[in-house]
Amino acid sequence: MTEIWLPVLLTFLVGGLVKGAVGLGMPTVVLGVLSAYIPLPQAAALLVIPSLVTNIWQLISGGNLTSLVSRLAPLAVGLALGTVLAPIGMATVDAKFATRGLGLMLMVYAIIGLSAARFIIRPSLELWLSPLIGIIAGLVNAATGLFVMPVVPYLQSLEFNKDELVQALALCFTVGALALAFRLHQDEVPVFGDMSGSALALIAALLGMPIGKLLRARVSERVFRTSFYYCLLAIGGFLLLKTFFVSGLAYG
Repeated sequence: MTEIWLPVLLTFLVGGLVKGAVGLGMPTVVLGVLSAYIPLPQAAALLVIPSLVTNIWQLISGGNLTSLVSRLAPLAVGLALGTVLAPIGMATVDAKFATRGLGLMLMVYAIIGLSAARFIIRPSLELWLSPLIGIIAGLVNAATGLFVMPVVPYLQSLEFNKDELVQALALCFTVGALALAFRLHQDEVPVFGDMSGSALALIAALLGMPIGKLLRARVSERVFRTSFYYCLLAIGGFLLLKTFFVSGLAYG
């Protein structure tokens, strides 16, 4: 049991550290690393409670919540509906393809982050683009448990200030986690079956967040983000190599 829980707790600790340092990244780190140890639906189920608690904390700690919810409602509704109604979910898709999709998404996200590409969405496009992006993100969320692509680049294109962006990310991640929990329950994956494991994962994440904030005060955020993206690139590449060159996915 220790050989399973030790990497789980360490992964949540690092995920909390990254979230404390840059305001996002815990689901990305956790699913990217844990999918090498345990089945992806199980890793996603463990992530639900820590993700909800840390994102709600991040969401309510900022200002302008009412206007933000109003602006992002079409995106959030699309994300929820896309997740719940997606024809393919983690519990039904082949583990190899789900892991391959996760690895590919991590690599694309890392490459975009390293390129520092910036897109600006005009307000006239936001009204119809937000629900479309939300639905696409929901489909990805249902299949892989992660929707940083396309949600994070899209939110960055809406020209929020730094604090608004962190709060907008927290709102989307909260909605995504709730929708994923409902979808996993629909697919008979026990989301709250291992409450002790989820509680330990939450404690590890909460311990990591203040460490990340201290790190942010001592290390350039640009250096940290660059290191973060290179790590995601490596994790995504490893997952792709594993699914292409290892016959079957075995978890111990």
